[in-house]
Formats: sequence, C-alpha cells, structure tokens
Amino acid sequence: MSQKIAITSLSSISPLGNSPEQIWQNYLNGATSISEYPIGNTKALAAMLPGYLKNEIAKLRDSESKYKNLDESVLYAIMASRKAIENAGWKQGDDFGINIGSSRGATQLFEKHFQEFLETGKTHTLASPTTTLGNISSWVAHDLNSKGPEISHSITCSTALHAVLNGIAWLRSGMADKFLVGGSEAPLTPFTIAQMNALKIYSKSQDEFPCRAFDREKNQNSMVLGEGASVACLETGERQNALAYIEGVGYATEILEHSISISAEAQCFQKSMAMALGTTAIKDVDAIVMHAPGTIKGDSSELKAIELLFGDHLPMLTTNKWKIGHTFGASGMLSIEMALLMMQHQKFIAVPFAENQKEKKAIRKVLVNAVGFGGNAVSILLAKP
Repeated sequence: MSQKIAITSLSSISPLGNSPEQIWQNYLNGATSISEYPIGNTKALAAMLPGYLKNEIAKLRDSESKYKNLDESVLYAIMASRKAIENAGWKQGDDFGINIGSSRGATQLFEKHFQEFLETGKTHTLASPTTTLGNISSWVAHDLNSKGPEISHSITCSTALHAVLNGIAWLRSGMADKFLVGGSEAPLTPFTIAQMNALKIYSKSQDEFPCRAFDREKNQNSMVLGEGASVACLETGERQNALAYIEGVGYATEILEHSISISAEAQCFQKSMAMALGTTAIKDVDAIVMHAPGTIKGDSSELKAIELLFGDHLPMLTTNKWKIGHTFGASGMLSIEMALLMMQHQKFIAVPFAENQKEKKAIRKVLVNAVGFGGNAVSILLAKP
C-alpha cells in the first residue's frame, strides 16, 4: 500500500472479556468459551459474554432513556467504541468516520417485535428505527458525538473486514483523517439458531471442544455461534501508538454455485490473499488467522487455498472459532485482535486439537481472513510496528 495505515487502538467485548490482559490470558488457557445454554424454548451450544459484561451492558442500557429500546448488538458496539477512542487518544466530538457493520443486526429486537405482531397484529412504535441495519453506526455516532460520516453495511461474515476496507478507502481519499471500523453481533436467539440448524452446519457435539474449527479429521459440521463486538481506530502515516500497520488488503468474490458455500479450492481466498500480499514474499508471512467457521467445506476449502498459494512456505495457521464461536459480522475484527495480541506477545496461539506445526521464531507479519456466504472474501496483511 502506498500510504501507511496504522491501527492505533482496538477494543472488543466478547466471551473472552473486554481488556487486552484478560483476553490474552484467556487465549493462553487453552479452554473453550463454548457451553450449552437455554435459548428460547430449547438448549443450544453458544459462546456468551461473561456475566459481569452482561451486567455492564445492562448498566449501559439504563444509563440513558434512549438506550432502553436498543438491541444488544448496538449496546455492544457502543461499549467497545467508547474504549477504542479513549485508548487511541480521540475525544468525543472529534471529526472521525464510523463504519461498524453487522451480519444480522438487531436480531433479538426483530424477533421480539415480530412475535408481538403475530400475537396482536400491531407493532411497537420504535420497531422500525431500532431494527434497521444503520442502527449501529448511527447510535455509536450519537454516543460519541462524532462529526464524520456514518456508514453501516452487511456482508455477512466478512462484514468487519469490509469495514476496514471502507475506512482505508476514506483515509486514502483524503476525505477523512481518522476512522472507527469494525463489527457487532448479538445472534444468540432462537430463530438464528434454528436457521443454522436448518443448514445442518450447527454443532451437536458434547465433546470438550464442540467447535472443531481447523480439525482436518472432523467428519461432521461443528459451527457454534458466539456474540460480541470489536472495533479499531485507523489513522494514516507513522504513529507512535501504532499497534500494527496494515500493509495490504485484498478482496474477491466467486460465481455462486450454492447460496452458502465457496468452491472446493476457495478461489475467492486465493485471490484475496494474493492481492493482500502484493509484493510481499510468501515466506515473510509468519501466521494466518483463518476464517475457519468449523464446517467441513468451509475449513477444508480455505486450507486448500492457503496450501495452493503458499506451497512449501506454509505459515503457522490458527483460528479462534473453537474458542469464542462464530460471531458472524464481528468475527473478522476479533481475528485481527488475536493477530495483534500474538504479534505483541510474540507467541503463537495454536488450536489445541489440531496437528502440531513448526512454529516460527518471530511473528512480524500476520494475514487475517474472513469470508461471507457465497464467497465474499477479504484478507488483511498486518505488520508489527
């Protein structure tokens, strides 16, 4: 990339917690955050926020009368965004852009309001404005009193990384100096779980690790949903507080052969990774944080694409879906968080049940992948400052 883009802050709220120290310790412990919970009238595997964060969200909801009718996906984004700009040294009222997307948006509220409609034939006054897709960025902008553009979008599971692409485009165009980007998702609802079950991709396992993401030997789909939000502050040029620099971005789509699957060799990932690498030698990439949703076809096709592109120079491979589940639109930024932490601590976090890999001595460049339904892939190349 001709112009340096720095990540000067990243904040998240997830099953791992909401502080970098706590999140890192949870990555080190090797245990999954996935358990079985009552969701609606049934039980399902899921990765939920810990109780103390649920309490913090409840406090946030009660802190302002306008927030009482907001979906949890919006509240998660507000909480993460407050911390992100504080850590970057930005102030409320500053001129910065916002692009925080979501795959499903206000799922919980939509299901609630639709059920009310089925029962009464009427809807709540705020049913529409609180369930629109633009809801997240608009409310974050309200909360932070920002003065820049507000963008929302959904590109399913690659939403957060597409937000990064958008932020970079605005910064490189000169139309903005700072951009807050990321994704938020609160998908642990009866209808959403039912949709995943209908696709026959949801895990039924009672094993120690119900989501077998990046397990080459698995013989059944094992995707599990998680919830959370993750946002990053992007700025141009050299920055003393840079956590990492974005050295390359890539994106690609495929001709749809099926509404949810990508090709056996993930042509979209081969193209997006090659574009993100640009002139960077493949041997210089130390690790890849894979999308790896825990499905047989999803995991195997991405792995095949990596093997075809990198050949004998295979980087260390990992994913966090086995630990925090699949957070849909927020997942890409949570993968970036994992990459930043590995670079910061110079320690590779392996998938505990995957085959051993030869670890490199240093972690200086990490590629992060995400893909949405139908093959809408994004790859981001990160470099240690």
